[in-house]
Order: sequence, then C-alpha cells, then structure tokens
Amino acid sequence: MKTAVFFILFLCVVGIMYAQEKRNYTATTDPDLKITVNGIFDESEWQTANWETNFIQHEPVEGIAPSFQTEFAVLYDANNIYVAIRAFDKPDSISMRMTRRDDIDGDLVGVYFDSYFDKRTSFGFIVSAAGVRSDYINSNDGDNEDNTWDPIWWAKTSKTKNGWNAEIRIPLTQLRFEESEEQLWGFQVLRYIFRKDELSSWQAMEREQSGFTSQFGTLNGIINIQPKNSMNITPYVVARTERFEKEPENPFRRSGKANGLNAGLDAKIGLTNYLTMDLTINPDFGQVEADPSQVNLSTYETFFEEKRPFFIEGKNILSYGLSFGDGDMAANNLFYSRRIGRRPHYSPELNDGEYIDAPDFTNIIGAAKVTGKTNNGWSVGVLESVTNEEHAEIKSIGNGYTQSVEPFTNYFVSRVQKDFNEGNTYVGGIITAVNRNIKDEHLEYLHKSAYTGGIDLVHKWKNKTWMIDAGFYMSHVKGTEEAILNTQTAYSRTYQRPDADYITLDSTRTSLIGHGGKFTFGKMNGKLKFAAIFNWKSPGLEINDIGFSPEVDEAMQIFWAGYRWYEPFSIFRNANVNINQWTAFDFGGNLIVAGGNFNGHTQFKNFWNAFGSFNFNGESLSHSALRGGPMLKQQGNKRFYTGLFSNNQKKLTIGIDGGMSWSSEKDFENHKSVELEIGYRPLQSLLIEISPELSISNDKLQYVTQTDYANDKRYIMGTINRKTLNMSVRINYNITPDLTIQFWGQPFIATGDYTDFKYITNSKADNINDRFNLYNKEQISFDSNNDIYYIDDNKDGTNDYSFDKPDFNVKEFLSNLVLRWEYQPGSIIYLVWSQNRNSFENIGKFKFNNDIGDLFGEHPNNIFLVKFSYRIGR
Repeated sequence: MKTAVFFILFLCVVGIMYAQEKRNYTATTDPDLKITVNGIFDESEWQTANWETNFIQHEPVEGIAPSFQTEFAVLYDANNIYVAIRAFDKPDSISMRMTRRDDIDGDLVGVYFDSYFDKRTSFGFIVSAAGVRSDYINSNDGDNEDNTWDPIWWAKTSKTKNGWNAEIRIPLTQLRFEESEEQLWGFQVLRYIFRKDELSSWQAMEREQSGFTSQFGTLNGIINIQPKNSMNITPYVVARTERFEKEPENPFRRSGKANGLNAGLDAKIGLTNYLTMDLTINPDFGQVEADPSQVNLSTYETFFEEKRPFFIEGKNILSYGLSFGDGDMAANNLFYSRRIGRRPHYSPELNDGEYIDAPDFTNIIGAAKVTGKTNNGWSVGVLESVTNEEHAEIKSIGNGYTQSVEPFTNYFVSRVQKDFNEGNTYVGGIITAVNRNIKDEHLEYLHKSAYTGGIDLVHKWKNKTWMIDAGFYMSHVKGTEEAILNTQTAYSRTYQRPDADYITLDSTRTSLIGHGGKFTFGKMNGKLKFAAIFNWKSPGLEINDIGFSPEVDEAMQIFWAGYRWYEPFSIFRNANVNINQWTAFDFGGNLIVAGGNFNGHTQFKNFWNAFGSFNFNGESLSHSALRGGPMLKQQGNKRFYTGLFSNNQKKLTIGIDGGMSWSSEKDFENHKSVELEIGYRPLQSLLIEISPELSISNDKLQYVTQTDYANDKRYIMGTINRKTLNMSVRINYNITPDLTIQFWGQPFIATGDYTDFKYITNSKADNINDRFNLYNKEQISFDSNNDIYYIDDNKDGTNDYSFDKPDFNVKEFLSNLVLRWEYQPGSIIYLVWSQNRNSFENIGKFKFNNDIGDLFGEHPNNIFLVKFSYRIGR
C-alpha cells in the first residue's frame, strides 16, 4: 500500500515537473529542399526530419495525455518555414467543417512563432481539417488577440487511415525577426479535437497562469536566414449599379438607376526587418456588411464595430483603452476608427421644392499605417489618413447648387510601447490629431483641431501573478466660439445645467482642455482573481473627433473578483463566477450611481453552455436626461439576464437568452427581451442561422422635448411603450476554403407609443411622483390633422406652447449577399448584392402582420457591384 501511494506521489511530482519544463525543438534543412504543399508528406525530407510528439492535454483536464496524439516536424529554406503535422484520430470521427477564412470551425491544428522572442508577441497560423486557414497576432502576452491580420501563406490537408495531415508553408516575408547566425524563437504547436472540445499542446501550459506567449517552448536550429521584407501591391477596380424607385419630381431619382466605376489600390511594404507599411488609396468597402438597425432614444452614442479590412487589421497596436477589462466600458478608447470616413456632419436644410443628393459616407482619399516591433523592444503603430471635402448637390425646378457638408480632414494616430524586464513591464504613449480645413461658415460649429495624448504603464510581477495597469491622458480641442460652445453644451458634459455649480459655461472660449486616467491593481493568476479599478474623465475631456467616450465628468471605482473551476467536476466541464461592485461620482462630488453585479458561466459535460447575470443599481443622477436641464434623479433598478445554448457540435443547435429589468418604483419602468438562436448545418459546408429577438419596455419618464414658458423651462416627458422585433438571418455556403457565398439579412420593426405627458417640477425630489406634474385634460389637446399637441399650461383658454407627436413606427430591411473568391493568395473577386427597404410612420402601434406587409411592400433599393483585385509582389 505504501509503495502504491509513493508511486502515485512520484507520478504527480514528475507530471508537475514535466508540465513546467520548457521544451525545445530543433528545425532542420536540406541544401536541395523542395517541398510541394499538398498535405501528403511525400518528400524524402519529411522522412528524415526531426519529428516531435508527446503532446499534453490543456483542456478540459490539464496535464494528462490527450485522447489522440499529435506529431510535427519543421523544415526551412532561405525563403520559407515548412511545418508538417500529423493529427492521429479515427478517420470517421474527424470534423471537417468548411467555413470562411478566419471563421474557422471543426478539428484544428496550429503553429505559433514568437519570432521577436519578447515573450509577449506571437504570430499564429491555424488550419482546420477541411483546409480552412486562420491567422492571429497575439500581443500583450495574449491579452490582445487580433484575427484580422491576413498574411500570405499556404496550407493543405489530407485525411489518412490514421487521422489527418496538415502541411504548411509560411514565407519568411510574413514574419519579423532579428538578423543573426542562428534564430531563437518562442514556439508552440496546438491541436483541437472538436467533438471532444479538447485542446492539447506541445509545450504544456497552465490555465491558472496568466499569459499565453510567455508559456511557449523554444525553436532553434534555423541558421543563416535573412529577414525578408514583404512588398506587394494590390490594385482593384469596382463597377456598381444601383436601382431604386423612380421619383419623377426628384431630379436625382427620376431615372430609377445610377451607375459608377471606381478604382484604387492597397499595398503592404516592408520598410525594415521589423516595420511594415500598409497603404490604401481611394479604398472601397462595398463588400462590407451593413450595421444592424436600431432606434436610439438615449443621449449616448451607439458604438458600432469596425468591419473595414484596412482599419481592423492591426487595430490592437493603435488601441488605448480608457478602462481595464471587457465590460460595458471596453469600447471607450482614444482611437475609434469609425470616425474616419464617417457620415458627413452637416445636413443642409431644404426649402420647399428642393431635392438633395448627399454622400452617405466621407470619401477616404488615402490612408497609411506603419506597424511593427524593433529588436530592442519598441512596439510602433502610426496611422495617417486623409478624407475628402464632401458636397451635397441640391436642385429645384430651374436651378441647382452645391453645399459643403464635410471639410477636408486629416487624421493621425501614433502609438508606441517599450518592453522591459522580459516583457513583464512595458510603458507606452499615444498621440492623436484631427485637423479640419474649414472654409465654410456653416461648418464652423466643428472643431478646427482636436488633439489627445496619453501615457500608460503595465507592470507584472511574481510570475505575472500581480499586475498594475495605469495611464493618464489629455485632450485639447480648438475652434470658433460656436464650436467650443457646442462642445461645452453637448449631452456628454452639459455645462449649461442650472445646478452645475462646479463648472462654468463660457460662450467666448475658443478651446477646451480635459484629462482622464486609469489605475488598476489586480491578481491575475490562480483560480481566484480580482482587481481594484479606478477611472476618471474630467468635464472638459473631448476625444470624440477620433476616439469614443459617450460620457465624461465622472470618477468611477470598480471592484471585481472571479473564481474559476478549470477542471471537470460533478455535471460541469468548467465554470466561473464573478462579482462586481461600482460607484461613480461627478466632479461636483455628486454620487451618480452605485451598484453591483453577480454573474457566472458554465459548460456542462454534455457540451451545453449556460450563463446568468443579476445587476442591481441604487438611485442615480443623470446629467443628460433633461438635455441640458438640471440633473434628474432616476429610480434604482434590478436586471436579470440568462441564457442556455445546446451543443454546437450537432447539426441542429438551439440557444435562448433573455432577461428583464424593473425599477425600484413599482411599474415605473420595466424591460423584457428574449432572443432565440437556431443554427442548422445540413452539410459540412452549409450553415443556416436564424436569430429572432423581441423586446418590450415601458418607461414613465422618457424625454420628449423642452420649451420656454413664463421665464422658465418646461422639460416635457412622457410614458413610452416600446416594442422592437428583429430577426437576423445568416446563410454561409463554403464551397472551398477560398470560394464562399454569404448572405445576411435583417428585418427590423420598432415602435414607440407615447402617453401621459408631464413636465418636470423638482428633478431631484426624494419622492418620484414629486418630480413632475401630469398634464390634465384641460391643459393638453391634440390636433390629429397635423399631429401636434397643444398645451394650455395656465388653463386660461389660450395655448401657451406645442410639440409634435413623438410616436414612431420604424421599419427597415437590410441584406447583403456576397460571393468571395480568393483565386490566388491575396487576389480576390467579390460579387455583391445589397438591398434595403425602409419606412417611417408617425404612429406608435405595433401590428406584426401590417408592419411586415408594409415593410416588404416598400420599393427596394438595390446595389449590385463587382470588385476585382490582383495582388502583385511577394
């Protein structure tokens, strides 16, 4: 018995020592090396190569042998790295799901290189059993994973009687490394078995240990290779035609059609061993999927994800987040690329009988990025972009003219970071600049210039267990008195509030300065993790010319703690729970909000997933609810959200998520939503996804408008009943890894029905019913012919003011059908059909059959385009 116990303890100790040991692989070459990438390994060089095996399971059970072993070999020549991987398995059990590049699924293998050997940055090349490729740049030791990087490389796979093979060729032009007699790189090979949801690795890694790249093994044996600078140019041409409903009285839509031809180019140029410049001239993004529809009644700007290829590739290098973590504040950043090429700022007012042809987006004349990392630890990212002066053409019977709607604008971003202490410490900085050439008086409400700058520091110690993340940033905007007055009175800061005694509205200012900062102290290793977080943004902070911050004038404290169960137990495969607590004050010392959250997620042993979240907030003070009026005290609320999702390994998958929120005051505010997610994969190459979503809400204090009355302001509110129904439909048919057809469509209906109009009397009264007066029947009347409400405030029989009926019924259908063929690496043909239908009615009733019938009864706007690009270079 003692011998058995001793033997078990011995195995455990050996296992721990083995898991912690850094492994090394030695690559080999041959003077006559000639490899044809076909997934078969039929060259003699593979037979004599240094094959390595003994992979270790990483998930679900760390440290044990995987269900099936994997072996690999690495060869190289003067221009390429070659990797061969044998994934042993039962041939009939291999999942070979055909998908689009970077949207990879099924059984996978991947190889990662830390060619800088900084233990922070790695380049990943992954291929599925079906031959679909995906590629990543991992920065900040895996904290940032960027799958938008699209290098040129080759991979082929084949099924064998013992499993499947992957053969990979990676040109040295796609890697960055130091010139030396022998290379020493960080190195890792991963294997994922889809049906078991099992990940194994050549170099054992610890899940309780923070960091990814720092846990790699090493690769040596690559001798006397020279760094290769990439150089390729990809010109493109786009032909498009648009079809829409004829409008005989509108000179711009009289024919019902419009045609266009456009051209430009993209380029990738290796400047040095470490720095690469990406260049685009007159880019066209007609193949990019449209943003989903929505109706936003709040004062907070909607955040939209970047989808344009030039801006998403390498976006992490230019990022400067204003807070730690990935919660609601994760979008706040000094650089928000959607500002470049945005919809023009100015919308001309039209006289009766006038029609307008205005651009939907600002044309990007050109943009260039320089990114990379030097051999002494400097990470560099620089972006320069110029957008055109845009004009709207306005015509009426007998005359026409143009009016500027967006000035010529220059955007600049520069980000640097320096590594110390083997990547455990890094300091950085960022500078952004926006300069507008404003020549028209009606555009002088825009900033002439806008600058931001920041510094940040990250320090990790005790094997990356403990971490400090700190930063400080400032903004400076300049413009006319009108421009800076608009900045001061914007809903994000509202200097004009009558109760804002700690800030001063100055209508003579021509510049504004603000500042902000962040500080996080946390424990990032082990099963128990936690962080204490503090952020602030001064009232004068303005970064939205090129950044994203929907609100300022706040100092927020957050505490987060989470516990992870990495290993399977009971019915669970893994699980985690988190607790969050927060408070926020404005710069006048007012408590804006205090609240907390409990949430958790688990995967069951049958591969189903579930999550749940419960939020609670106390009473809050809103700076912007009255749009420049005094702060409005809002009732506390509670919110519950949960979801359950079936095993995604099956042909048919079903998920449901939804929740509800309710205010502390009974029936004063509530919200309910539910979304059903259905996926069906009848073939390995075909995926159909349908996601209908319904939300219903009621709020008794929804802002309507404001007006002057009796030397005072009337802030008019109403009760709103909202219903929103939308359904996202996706169909992905992947004929080969390089030839795909994708469809996305979304019908959208949103209604808002306003009743019980009222005006604010004491916005911060303790009792919610003392904060407003309800208009009675003697005070309010409705003109149904003109959709106008009239108010006789003092009941003297004369109307004192009026406002338009705010009800709405918005219907929209958006769709994209894209055929994408990468006929050779980096050269692509797109065939695109986009359609939209939309309508608006000044009614608030939701009637599904009528609304759907009206929506698809609208005449569609169709755009057809062909985009052809051809890559030249290496």
